[in-house]
Amino acid sequence: MSRPLPEEALEQILTKARTHSVWSPEPVSDGLLQQVYDLMKWGPTSANSCPARIVFVKSKEAKEKLLACMAPGNIEKTKTAPVTAVIAQDLEFYEKLPRLFPHNPAAREWFNGSSKLAETTAFRNGTLQGGYFILAARAIGLDCGPMSGFDNAKVDLEFFSSSGSEDVKSNFLCNLGYGDESRLFERSPRLDFDEACQLL
Repeated sequence: MSRPLPEEALEQILTKARTHSVWSPEPVSDGLLQQVYDLMKWGPTSANSCPARIVFVKSKEAKEKLLACMAPGNIEKTKTAPVTAVIAQDLEFYEKLPRLFPHNPAAREWFNGSSKLAETTAFRNGTLQGGYFILAARAIGLDCGPMSGFDNAKVDLEFFSSSGSEDVKSNFLCNLGYGDESRLFERSPRLDFDEACQLL
């Protein structure tokens, strides 16, 4: 049986966690990035489809390619972040279903014959995995700066099409590192329960 997490853990991953735009120069190791993935991968997806694909942009050369795809307001925060993760989804995720969903050998065929169903499933579940990614990064002590505000087509061309992964499409970006809390804006409000939820 699951037990509630302590308040300190809830604060770190949600209630006191913030979206960061200003970063410490402290680097983020490849080992930590692998920890993020190895934690996020356990989040549920439909038919265990696991469509998310992630490119961790760290090198100067890769960052320059990415910066050329950014909206002006997102350039500096991305330039100074130790790592930027490109969260994407593989539209042909179903090719891995025989291994990921072995108790139903027919699962691949659900999607193989319908590009629309495959695209919808990839986007929905890849986005879910992107949410798990943020929680996982925060859980191991990293700060996050998730964002849109970039040219998806350019990112896809630079980071997927050029490497032969034409069926992988970018969703959103997430800067990673150790944020400067002194540079945070005042926290924006959220909707109350009664504004966003119904009990039927």
